[in-house]
Amino acid sequence: MGKKLRERGIIIGKLPTGAKNCITDVEGVQVGHVTLDYPLNELGDYACTGVTAVLPHAHNLFQQKVTAASYVLNGFGKTTGLVQVNELGVLESPIMLTNTFSVPAVAQGALQYMLDTNETIGQTTGTINIVVGECNDSNLNSIRHCAVTPAHAIEAIHNATSDVVTEGAIGAGKGMVCFGYKGGIGSSSRTVTVDDNINFTVGCLVLSNFGSKDDFLAEQYTARKKQHQDTVAPTDGSIIIVLATDAPLSSRQLQRVIKRCGIGLGRTGSHFSHGSGDIVIGFTTARKIPHKTEELFETRLQLREDHPIMNKLFAAAAEATEEAILNSLAQAETTTGRNGHIVHAYQFD
Repeated sequence: MGKKLRERGIIIGKLPTGAKNCITDVEGVQVGHVTLDYPLNELGDYACTGVTAVLPHAHNLFQQKVTAASYVLNGFGKTTGLVQVNELGVLESPIMLTNTFSVPAVAQGALQYMLDTNETIGQTTGTINIVVGECNDSNLNSIRHCAVTPAHAIEAIHNATSDVVTEGAIGAGKGMVCFGYKGGIGSSSRTVTVDDNINFTVGCLVLSNFGSKDDFLAEQYTARKKQHQDTVAPTDGSIIIVLATDAPLSSRQLQRVIKRCGIGLGRTGSHFSHGSGDIVIGFTTARKIPHKTEELFETRLQLREDHPIMNKLFAAAAEATEEAILNSLAQAETTTGRNGHIVHAYQFD
């Protein structure tokens, strides 16, 4: 496992990070992985893939929903659940990440987990909205074999903890490629302060799988030596960005914040390619929304739109996204996959 970007002396942005510098700095947020890394047969087929689960809190997500939103920078992607997230402004399941062809299996696994933990779903109450995002890992993973199963999704949820997030070629990021180098899972966080006594945290986790070597604005981060490794020239690729915060925001305000993740993505060199699924999913843990209540009205606290804190949250989203992408590169290791394909780690040092 490589060093995070800041351990290499490279600082992104002006805002301070949280204690762990990852999405789990937002209190209650948990992340879990399952990684598949083994030959499938003697013909060169290889499982180089996995599942990553992001949980807004450790309680029952269906019974205690959180405010959420999503934003599509470029829509060449396959997801589930985002239409309802934006319609109702809530998230009621883990956010699941995997490869393109495993979206159905992972959705089935997440659904089974939620059914097992909520006997009322589909019986005395309505159905549930499962959220899954994907990137195409077919350069390293024999994607047609659909090695990921529903059980892997359930295992990833059970593996979720609030510890420092393991990054790089792990979980859903095992087979991903970023700027022609080894990408995958990356994370970072920022804290913003109001009046010296009110603090909010913004955390970001990415599944990076986009860009060519020529797109990468590497000179911004290190010019110590020229990269000599062979790089992969993939299709346009994708990125799923998950943004968490404890700032009290409405779904509409949250969408304004997560749009700024695109700035962080663009700073690294991406131009949201034609064939790229560049999608952001965001939530705030500031308030848990009960699934059922008899009350006619509800009261919630939210930030004023015109307070300077909003600009700080915008900056935090951009900075955390940029650094999370770079951490996905910095933490990844050179990986061998199907038919002996090799994707090299980027050398920041």
